[in-house]
Amino acid sequence: MRAVVLEQPGPLEPGRLRLADVPVPKPAAGQVLVRVSACGVCRTDLHVVEGDLPDPRLPVIPGHQVVGTVEGLGEGVRDVAHGARVGIPWLGGTDGTCPYCRSGHENLCDAPTFTGYSVDGGYAEYAVARSDFLLPLPEDYSDLQAAPLLCAGLIGYRALQLSEVEGLTGSAPRLGLYGFGASAHIVIQVAMHLGHEVHVVTRGEESRRFASELGAASVSGSDEPPPVELDSAIIFAPAGELVPRALAAVRKGGIVVCAGIHMSPVPELPYDLLWGERVLRSVANLTRADGREFLDLAPDVPVRTKVEEFPLEEAEEALTRLKAGELRGAAVLVP
Repeated sequence: MRAVVLEQPGPLEPGRLRLADVPVPKPAAGQVLVRVSACGVCRTDLHVVEGDLPDPRLPVIPGHQVVGTVEGLGEGVRDVAHGARVGIPWLGGTDGTCPYCRSGHENLCDAPTFTGYSVDGGYAEYAVARSDFLLPLPEDYSDLQAAPLLCAGLIGYRALQLSEVEGLTGSAPRLGLYGFGASAHIVIQVAMHLGHEVHVVTRGEESRRFASELGAASVSGSDEPPPVELDSAIIFAPAGELVPRALAAVRKGGIVVCAGIHMSPVPELPYDLLWGERVLRSVANLTRADGREFLDLAPDVPVRTKVEEFPLEEAEEALTRLKAGELRGAAVLVP
């Protein structure tokens, strides 16, 4: 099969990823073989490729927003049928026995498996995955449109839940989104569906125009504050300097959520920015319950994903465009 392979992390440049012919993987016990029809391109993939995340399996096939069809069943698989359309997300497995798994926090598992990082992912024609970590996909979405839901949507939804957006004295809850890429363009739709007033802070004229088209109440440049005091904020851009800016923009008791898996250093900040019971928190991975809940909700909103299609051999180009902030919505690879 054809696959995009990372052999050594480093700065994204021509040749960092290699298009190769590799054997079709065989599903082990409890796994399924999935023929990949689409795989979303995520900023986490960029962090894996550039070495921001430590100790990936090498060589590794990146990609963790995988949509495809089950074509083979490993021993003991009874919970999914041959021919089923499924999604493979970032969280590819947990040990099920650590204190976090036993207490309902499998996203914090001590020994997790991550798709496209610790096991091969979906930048390929086939992938294998644990059957109990597959997610059912809503029929309303094509393969191309469904792919960004599997991380951009899931992590964005978990971040929105953790932001606990709540207005004061009956006013519409005001949510700030810092950065406006694949995840934010989904979250704004869900937040507005829930009755939130959304204010976007982002670099790039095209991103600001896209946010306005999707209904943002205000759109500001990355070096400008929003025009109103926020109840909560979510930071999607991997820029630590946005943390004090977001804290300064939320009211007393407000929450700032850092939604990325990697961020540049957070600068020193005065205690006054935290005082007043403001909360700063991160998002780590997802749970299968998050996935099922969000994928049930998406058609009701309805979430409409904006995607740009790339052939498998243009994976580097898709990541380069993502890094430069030149994508409108999400990039999706099609083998």
